[in-house]
Amino acid sequence: MGSVAVVTHHVLVVDDDPTVSDVVRRYLEQDGCRVRLAGNGEAALAAASAEMPDIVVLDLMMPGIDGIEVCRRLRRDAPDLPVVMLTALGEEPDRVLGLEAGADDYVTKPFSPRELTLRIRSILRRAGQADKPQPLLVDGDLVADTSRRVVTIGGAPVRLTKGEFDLLVFLMSHAGRTWTHQQLLERVWGWSVGETGTVTTAMARLRAKIQPAADSPQRIITSYGAGYRFERVGGHA
Repeated sequence: MGSVAVVTHHVLVVDDDPTVSDVVRRYLEQDGCRVRLAGNGEAALAAASAEMPDIVVLDLMMPGIDGIEVCRRLRRDAPDLPVVMLTALGEEPDRVLGLEAGADDYVTKPFSPRELTLRIRSILRRAGQADKPQPLLVDGDLVADTSRRVVTIGGAPVRLTKGEFDLLVFLMSHAGRTWTHQQLLERVWGWSVGETGTVTTAMARLRAKIQPAADSPQRIITSYGAGYRFERVGGHA
């Protein structure tokens, strides 16, 4: 008798190309996921309303409600919902738009379905680990509650994507140590192979949210030619 795959996660795949959707579905199902397909933005929002998935694979360019707007609406209702954006454009402004809308990652078409599956697994694994109770990380008025996945500055909540939150927690947990783009890609995102532009974009977004004065950087410091490090400005971590 053959082994039966254990269904562990519910994935919503949104793409108006049925060939792409079917290929992604087959790979995810082989990996033990339960997959629901949606061919446009309206169908995606309806599917998520009926049953919120554990993660969404979302095409950027779709007729009607595009991927950016779908991502914004999903994140409005479920701030911690992981989203992987698919884009055939591959230009930096489009990746930035996706990450600004709340996407945790992006994959440029054409892509390897196996690589996409591994990235999804990595994101879901990090999300599961985040459920374990952990202490507060504090630096002056900046507080990261890792058990509740909440960040505040001066008591006011700071809205971070899952990737931005994980990046901040990692840097705060290793304050004073410099990390290269590749090291952060491996330690925070869990990828041994990938575009280091993911780190650059996430870092820029995180900085804008926790240190608004761009001309006077605090906390996240760039070591030119080496990488990034977190420097405490006060309190404890």
